[in-house]
Amino acid sequence: MKNNNISIKIGLAFCLSILFSFHVSAQLHWYPLTSVPANTDAQRFDDVFFLDNNLGWAMGGGHAVVYKTIDGGVTWTPQLNEGNLGSNYYFRNVEFLTPQIGFVGTLINNKFFKTIDGGTTWNLVTNIPTAPKAICGLDAVGTSTVYGCGAYFGPAFIIKSTDSGATWQYINMSAYATGLVEIMFLDENVGYVSGKNNTGAVILKTTDGGATWTSIYNSGIAGEYVWKMQLLQNNTNIIFGAIESVAPNPGKLIKSTDAGVTWVSKNAPETDIQAVGFVSENHGWMGGHNTGFYETLDGGTTWTNLNVGSNLNRIFILNDDLAYACGTAIYKYNDENLGTGDFEESGRIPLIAKVQPNPITDKLNVSIDFRDVDNLVIELYDQLGKRIKELKVDTINAAGRKTYSFDFPYPSGVYFVNLHTNTGRQSVKVFK
Repeated sequence: MKNNNISIKIGLAFCLSILFSFHVSAQLHWYPLTSVPANTDAQRFDDVFFLDNNLGWAMGGGHAVVYKTIDGGVTWTPQLNEGNLGSNYYFRNVEFLTPQIGFVGTLINNKFFKTIDGGTTWNLVTNIPTAPKAICGLDAVGTSTVYGCGAYFGPAFIIKSTDSGATWQYINMSAYATGLVEIMFLDENVGYVSGKNNTGAVILKTTDGGATWTSIYNSGIAGEYVWKMQLLQNNTNIIFGAIESVAPNPGKLIKSTDAGVTWVSKNAPETDIQAVGFVSENHGWMGGHNTGFYETLDGGTTWTNLNVGSNLNRIFILNDDLAYACGTAIYKYNDENLGTGDFEESGRIPLIAKVQPNPITDKLNVSIDFRDVDNLVIELYDQLGKRIKELKVDTINAAGRKTYSFDFPYPSGVYFVNLHTNTGRQSVKVFK
């Protein structure tokens, strides 16, 4: 009997050791979800949103398709699709108030969509007092209030509904900003919106539901954006922001621990940084148009390239052990692995842009080959990364080549022509 007891104890210890070893080896990590079609031509998914651990939506930008999952990304069902809309679109963001009521913002054609059946059918929102040119950010508060903002290329505005999208208010934000990208609210009254103005990347705060706004951050470098923001879940006084800049200036991680009263800035992993997400005050990730996930364990002082992902735009944190992100693919952070084999990603493909002649004399001539409908901001910078002038804001209604010509009354030297479109930023060096 004694020997049998010893055998049982040894067996139990062996089983427990296996379970413990499995638990230790199942570490939290990021991986691509191959269950949703990847954007193989180096386009990207612009947004991902989850109401709970399992119910979520993701959207392709230039591919303009909304996908829905009810099982945490194991399977996805295509929903709203530009192929059924009879026009070209660029889907920027998706947000749901409830499992049934949701919204999709676009960057092309002045279109804004709403669903009341979980995404099975969608209708155009046509009752906003001033039709928004494009919507870059959306945020749902509770089950009936939703805010939106735009556009990165201007004009700066906010839309607001307190009755689940039945009626809307349009707020002109031109007194505060020239372009808005991201909006976040703690409740119906306290919220933040970010983007840029003529002097740099900005964050604005309201405590009265958007009636009035106060500037709480400005980077002081014209041409920069605060692209994405995050409020830390267990302490909403801690705010993170990703500043997209222009070379040779670095992108930046900014952080406030007092609800925006003071800020600390640290260099980000790349200039064109966009995505930011933290699970604690010190542990988080960033990524951008030219990078995948970079991880920090010390609040952004140092970064480690995880060699996962590419062309990141948003990191969506659900809790310490679960998050999703979007880029060339949709990514999941947990201790599982839903990948189904080899997965190969390619980086963003820049536009074909030429300056001829180069060196230039009295005229700057720029030709750009657009692969699809798009938006364009052309800015001129000196060799130190200081913006000289915004040269042109344009809407691209069809694929093809467009040519622009500008007077160039500047002294001899090195300059950079920066092109900002729906799919990224790039610079062309010019000489005079």
